[in-house]
Amino acid sequence: MPQAAGLYYETHGPDDAPPLILSSGLGGSASYWKPNITALATQYRVIAYDHRGTGRSDRALPEVVTVDDFAADILALIDALDLPRATIVGHAAGGVAALALALLAPDRIDKLVVVNGWASPDPHFLRCFAARLALLRGSGAEAYLRAQPLFLYPPNWISANDALLEAELPEQLAHFPGAATMEKRIAALAAFDVSERLREIHRPVLVVVSDDDMLVPPNAGVALANGLPIAGFCRAEHGGHAVNVVDPGAFNSFVLAWLAGETVEE
Repeated sequence: MPQAAGLYYETHGPDDAPPLILSSGLGGSASYWKPNITALATQYRVIAYDHRGTGRSDRALPEVVTVDDFAADILALIDALDLPRATIVGHAAGGVAALALALLAPDRIDKLVVVNGWASPDPHFLRCFAARLALLRGSGAEAYLRAQPLFLYPPNWISANDALLEAELPEQLAHFPGAATMEKRIAALAAFDVSERLREIHRPVLVVVSDDDMLVPPNAGVALANGLPIAGFCRAEHGGHAVNVVDPGAFNSFVLAWLAGETVEE
C-alpha cells in the first residue's frame, strides 16, 4: 500500500503526464473520485489520496486541526513524489485546502479546480455542519452516514441509487474515522476564512458550483470566484454537492477542457 508522509495515495495514468492531485471533501477518501479518475487519467498522471485521519492514511491528528494542515499535507505529498508542481482538483474540503496551498506555496501549483468550495464561512453550511454533528453525537456513526446522502446528492439521484447507497454503508461504517476526527475536520472547515486574501492567489482557478447543492450554497462559490484575480466559473443547474459523482461525464469534459486552456461556457 503506497504511502508518502503518512498519506495513502494511488496513481493512475501515464507516469510522464502532467501531475494532477485529487483532494476529496469531508470524508477524505480517494475512492470519492472513482467516477472521474479514468477520464482525467487519459491526459494526466492522476494522484488520489486519503486525507490524514481518514481511510488508509495515518489516523493520528493533533488536538486542533486547520485547513492549513490540509494544505501542508498536499505539499508533503508533492514533495514526497518529487514533483516540481502539480494541478489540484479539490472538492469542498479539498478545494479550500487547495486555496490554502496557493497561499502557502504558490510556486508548487499549476492550476486549481475548486468544486463547491468557499472563501469564508457561510451560515447555511454552518447550520448543516451543526446538524450533522448533533446527529453523530446523539445517534452515532450509522445514523450520521445514513443522513450523509441528503447533503451530497439531489433527491431524484438518491431515489434512483438507493440500493447502491445501502450497499456502500457497511464499508463506510467499517472505515469511519471516528467522531473525534470528524469533529476536528468540521471545526477546521468552519473556521476557514481567506476572503481578505483572495487577491494574493495568482494561479488560475476554476470555481465549480451547483445550483441544487444542499450543503454549500452556490453563492459561496460565486463570492469566491468574484474575489479571485484569475478565475474561471462553471455553474451546474443539477448535480448537488457531489456534482462530479452525479454527472461525471459533464464534469470530466468541462474540467479537462478548462485545464487544456479551451474557452468554455458555464
